[in-house]
Amino acid sequence: MNNSVNPSAIRSRSEITQALLVLMQKYPYSEISVKQIILEAKLARKTFYRNFDSKDDVLISMIKSTLHSYYDIVNSGHSDVLPTIFSFAEKNKEVLLLLDKNNMLHVVLQCMNEYGPLLRREFVSESNPFNKLFEGLDSNYLMAFNIGAFWNVIAMWIHNGMTDRPEDIMSMISQYLQRARR
Repeated sequence: MNNSVNPSAIRSRSEITQALLVLMQKYPYSEISVKQIILEAKLARKTFYRNFDSKDDVLISMIKSTLHSYYDIVNSGHSDVLPTIFSFAEKNKEVLLLLDKNNMLHVVLQCMNEYGPLLRREFVSESNPFNKLFEGLDSNYLMAFNIGAFWNVIAMWIHNGMTDRPEDIMSMISQYLQRARR
């Protein structure tokens, strides 16, 4: 992917991403072609390939951008992590439900596993709530543990249509963790 900060490139990447999302509402992801994305975005083929290598690159770029925004929130330390995760999932509900519909939530997990540790190394702040939890321990294993546990809960919630109240799920998890401490 081209990471140019040129306003024209940013606009083109956004239009291409939006075109992919529109097409995912109409067609299974596996049936969408780069040509369809180009036609939907009303851009030239060379504009697509100047910004992305493939439709998978568009999807992964979108997911990584979303994860970067999430990480910024967590890194700020202004809120509890679990409510932040649910809030963030609700904010990105449309995309997550489209990914679930296409059996592609695993791509988010893959991006989290690859991109999360990079973000942690590059952008860690003192206010990140995981700093104290990870102190003196191997953060790679702990990140894998947290990502896997949290993501599986969120993925189940998404797969169930995001209809259960996040407060109920968080309460259940809290009760479980309290029982585990006994």
